[in-house]
Amino acid sequence: MKYTFGPVKSRRFGLSLGIDLSPDKKSCNFDCLYCELGKADTVRTIENPPPPEEILKEVEEFISRHGYPDVLTITANGEPTLYPYLDRLIEGLNRFKGSSKTLILTNGSTIGSGRIRNLLKNLDMVKISLDSALEGSFKKVNRPSDSVSLQEIIQGIKRFRQEFSGSLIIEILLVRNVNDSIQDVKALAEILREIKPDRVDIGTIDRPPAYRVKPLTDRELFSIAGYFDGLPVNVVARQTDGLEGKIRLSEEQIVSTLRRRPYTYEDIQEVFDEETQKRVRQLIKKGILREISVNNSTFISP
Repeated sequence: MKYTFGPVKSRRFGLSLGIDLSPDKKSCNFDCLYCELGKADTVRTIENPPPPEEILKEVEEFISRHGYPDVLTITANGEPTLYPYLDRLIEGLNRFKGSSKTLILTNGSTIGSGRIRNLLKNLDMVKISLDSALEGSFKKVNRPSDSVSLQEIIQGIKRFRQEFSGSLIIEILLVRNVNDSIQDVKALAEILREIKPDRVDIGTIDRPPAYRVKPLTDRELFSIAGYFDGLPVNVVARQTDGLEGKIRLSEEQIVSTLRRRPYTYEDIQEVFDEETQKRVRQLIKKGILREISVNNSTFISP
């Protein structure tokens, strides 16, 4: 699997097949402090973008073998809206998605573009990250390229809300002593009351971050959620609900999946079958996979 990975046990969307539009390297116009993909210089485009036909072929092959996942999730080693063939990809997914929902995970940096908004309207769900409504905190936590404007992002989300009939989710990720002040929280809550998203996910670092930054506690997250009264807020917590139809992956597929999204041992037991779990243990013994401790959890990653 070069362009697809998983399935990923998403805490908010169920069983998700990831679609990576930048498999060779991180391609993003942000360099977020908390990014699980590691540090990287910001870019404005995806280098050597894969043909959409090849991506769609992999998605169809997965569905033919394993059935429809809950969600087909468009993402990237970076920002998926920088992919130049997004229109053809979305059109293709909509032709054969069956019972699956389509979702994109975007940092919102291009939502000010009318072209991008028109493309995203053809998806079932759009999740946009908005970690701060204050310029200083936005630059500290997201480390955007010079071409990105926070105000354009905010205005673009407001326009998109008016145009989009699907589910709009806003995700806020809080980093200790960076964007977690009461001033930050109140500013975000005010903006989100204007936007009126279908859901607001509030979370903190729970996977190995790019920089030496610290998470908030669950108690602090629940306290902060109180400032978002009147909004459909979900405080993100790890779930342990079992999933039916466990998946079997080869060693190569395991490494590809965990490189893009580290799993805990609990995730691995819930998503993958016994044979795949055995392969994971073998890869750890070989030193191909390793354990990483973050926020009192142990993750498995190459």
